[in-house]
Formats: sequence, structure tokens, C-alpha cells
Amino acid sequence: MPVIQAASSRLPAHWRTTLSALGLAALLAACGDKTSAPTAPGAGMPPPEVGVLTVTPGEVGLVTELPGRLEASRVAQVRARAAGILQQRLFSEGSEVKAGQTLFAIDASPYQASHDSAQASLAKAEANLIQASALAERYQPLAEAKAISQQEFVSAQAAQKQAQADVAVARAAVQTARINLGYTKVTAPIAGRIGRALVTEGALVGQGEATPLAVVQQIDPIYVNFTQSADEAMQLRRALESGQLKRAGQDGASVRLLLPDGSEHSRAGKLLFSDLTVDAGSGQVTLRAEVPNPGGLLLPGLYVRVRLEQAKAGNAMALPQQAVTRSAQGDSVMVVAGDGSFGPRPVKIGAQQGGQWIVLDGLKAGEQVMVDGFQKLRGAKVVKPVPWQASAGQPAGSPAKQDGKAAAPAAPEAAAPAKAGAGAAR
Repeated sequence: MPVIQAASSRLPAHWRTTLSALGLAALLAACGDKTSAPTAPGAGMPPPEVGVLTVTPGEVGLVTELPGRLEASRVAQVRARAAGILQQRLFSEGSEVKAGQTLFAIDASPYQASHDSAQASLAKAEANLIQASALAERYQPLAEAKAISQQEFVSAQAAQKQAQADVAVARAAVQTARINLGYTKVTAPIAGRIGRALVTEGALVGQGEATPLAVVQQIDPIYVNFTQSADEAMQLRRALESGQLKRAGQDGASVRLLLPDGSEHSRAGKLLFSDLTVDAGSGQVTLRAEVPNPGGLLLPGLYVRVRLEQAKAGNAMALPQQAVTRSAQGDSVMVVAGDGSFGPRPVKIGAQQGGQWIVLDGLKAGEQVMVDGFQKLRGAKVVKPVPWQASAGQPAGSPAKQDGKAAAPAAPEAAAPAKAGAGAAR
């Protein structure tokens, strides 16, 4: 500074004034920089935002997913009951047929001849009956007048009875011939979809056995057979009897089918029955459900996944899996209070379905459960809850299913997506 002052003393007066003003401005700027320096890191930071779901208990359907196989509700084999040469196939393979529809035509010539012969025998028997009846009627007054012997009258009556029996036999023969002639027209025993023809025109069928010609299957509705653990079935029955759970429906448990491509069949079915016998080898019990199949999309023999809703839990809700911490000590969730404080809460977990846990007990209506933001809790005393919504392809937590459809999440506004499970943060 003495050097600057000495140098400035040799400058003109107006330059000295300018330098003094610049020095004062630099000093003020330096002081201003010191006063505007940032505060220490972490001081005055806002509370971290976490995604929460508001608890809205209700009835939740307990759904079990099991493997199953489809089976036609009715199957009928079309067989030839008349021996002869197959002349015609009268249907399109793979088409829908009606009960009684003619499917095949067998050569009817010998059966027509037998029918005509039986008709002639019937006519002859009826002529003999007329003659015998007339003789018996003529002998009756003569027998009463003692003009003929009683033996002759009895013989006339016996001849009349025998002629009546011959007529009955001839009529039965005609009926038999008519039935055999009808067998030459092979008809569908049931309505349904017919498969491929098992024989072709010109084949000799029905010679010594009823030759299979085709198979008709009724696939609307269609059956699905699946198995369930006998232990699970017994636990479910006890829960229903104790009142802990209630039945899913009066008309039977609801059934949904998942197809091999991952899509869900549009029509819901119902459980028909549960077998009375447990398989000794697997410990499984067989169940059967009936599913509507308009259009014949589902085919017999197809393997599917069966979503079976046998019971409903009251005052429960479904939470995303990342909201629940499961450990040997028990299950818990993180509950956020109205003032932003938070803490773990033990809960009772039921079944898992659709990527969610069913919470049966431990939560009250209106409470907020943390779903996302666990990684932000380190060192935080309070948090800022914001509504959480599932990202694309992720199931959202929801309360009960109503009329077979899951209710919407309690808070539909978008929030931070779920990234880490609760167990990782704790």
C-alpha cells in the first residue's frame, strides 16, 4: 500500500480521485461476497418426498392360481350300426353340427328290401286275421243255437287269436326293418363341433362291430380340470366355517382362465365340484369348473392357468410387494403419520395375488402406507407424503374387488415411481 500511495502521489489530482473511488468499490464488493456465502450443507433442507397409499379397507377376493387342462363338456362317438358300404359324407370336417343331423349315408338297398318284405308279411298276416275273425263271428250264433259243435267254435276262436298274434309279429318285424333302414343314415347324437372323418366313401363299415366314423364334442360351455392341495382346501374350509372368510358367491366360486399367451379369457366361469378322494401319490384333490366358450376359442386338451376365487376377506386391502417387509420376525409396513413422522407397523399378510400382498389385519382406514422413497429415509426425521401410483406394467395397491373388478388406487395422482423395497431401506 505505501508503494501504491507513493506512486499515486505523483499522478494528477483527477487520477488520484478516480483510483480512490475504484479501491472503495472493490472493498465493498469483497465484503458483499463474504456476507452472501451459502450456509452449511444440510441446514434448512426440506423433508424428502415419499410415495404413499391411503388405506381403504374392503372385501378382497382371495385368488389362487393353479394349472389346469380343458375338456369338452360332452363327447359323443359317431358309429356305424348298420353293415354296408359307406356312400356319402354329408358334413364339413371341423364344422358345427346339430343333434339329429345326418352325417353319413350307408348303402340302404338290402335294408330297404328287408323292410319291404316285412311289410308284405304284415299284409299277409292282416289278411289271415280278417278271414279268421269272420269265421269266428259266423260260428258264434251257430254255437249258441247248437248247430255246430263246441269244438268247432273253439277252434275258430283260436285261429282268430293266432292270426292276431301273427299280425303283431309282422308289425314288430316291420318296425325292426324300419330301424335297421334308419341306421343307414348316420346322425349326430349331440350338438357340437365335429372333427375329421375317420373313414372315407367306399369303406365297408359296421361289419361285425360298430365302426367309429367321427367324434362330436360340445365345447360351449367347456370344462377345466385342475388340482389343489388337500391341505389348502382343508384350511379354506375351516376359515369359512369359523367366519374368518366368507364364500365368494352363492352360485359357486368364480374362475378365470389365463391362456398360454398370457391373456385372460373374457368370460368368467364357476366351480362345479370338488372330488371326494385325495390322490394318494400327490396329496392333491381334483376340481372341475365350467367356463363359457362362445365362438369355440378354447379347445379341449389345452393347458391353462386357473385363477380361482373361493373366498373373500373382509376389511382387507391389497398392497404392492415393495410396501411390505417380510422377515422371520414377522411382516411389517412403514406408516406415515399426518405430521410427517413415520415408523414400522406389524401387519398380518394373507395370500399373494397379482404381484400384491393381501393385508388382512394391522391397518386402519385413512392411514398412509409408504410404497416408494425408502432410500431417502436415511437421517430424516419427517417426510413429505405424496400420492403414489403404479408405473406402467406394475400392479397398483387397491382395496377390495367389487363385482369382480379391482377398485382404483386411493390416490390417482402421479408420484415418484417405486425403486427400492422397504426391506432394503431398513
